[in-house]
Amino acid sequence: MNNYQETSEAGIINLARTGDPRAFEELVHRRQSIIRNLMRRLCNDVTLAEDLAQQVFLKVWQSIAQLSRVNAFDGWLKRIAINTWLQYLRKNDAMRNSLEFNDTVYVPPPGSNGSVAMDLDKALLVLPEQVRTCVVLAYHEGMSHPEISEAIELPLGTVKSHINRGAKKVTEMLAAYKQPTAGEKV
Repeated sequence: MNNYQETSEAGIINLARTGDPRAFEELVHRRQSIIRNLMRRLCNDVTLAEDLAQQVFLKVWQSIAQLSRVNAFDGWLKRIAINTWLQYLRKNDAMRNSLEFNDTVYVPPPGSNGSVAMDLDKALLVLPEQVRTCVVLAYHEGMSHPEISEAIELPLGTVKSHINRGAKKVTEMLAAYKQPTAGEKV
């Protein structure tokens, strides 16, 4: 009986590529919170994020043998997650892909009991799905503009515009958290 918890991730990925279900189980254990968190940021729905994360790992299991390089696993996994999210959007609600901002979402004022993270999630909801996807991939996942453009199949200029507009909108909505500079009154 192998103790996969002590095996390197590269070793786990190689074993999973051969069809070892226990190795794949360990891989899921190691990566599930990252994928769930990405999905939650994209959809802001815990239940949907869980479902989408399960779909991601099902797709990974079905195609991991085709992964040619172990060191490409991170990008490959992220692309599967992004494609799963985009497929969900196309399948379930094409009307919500509008590029209009939703100003009806409430963001608590300063002094409220909401945390910055909760308010950030609410602010992200104001963004149209394509814009939110670009912002989350850029700021939360650390992807470059060309990587995002390739992953979600949008022109580079559109990705840059979405990130710029989305970041500006979120910044405006969270302006209440701005720290006073020297000389400003609190």
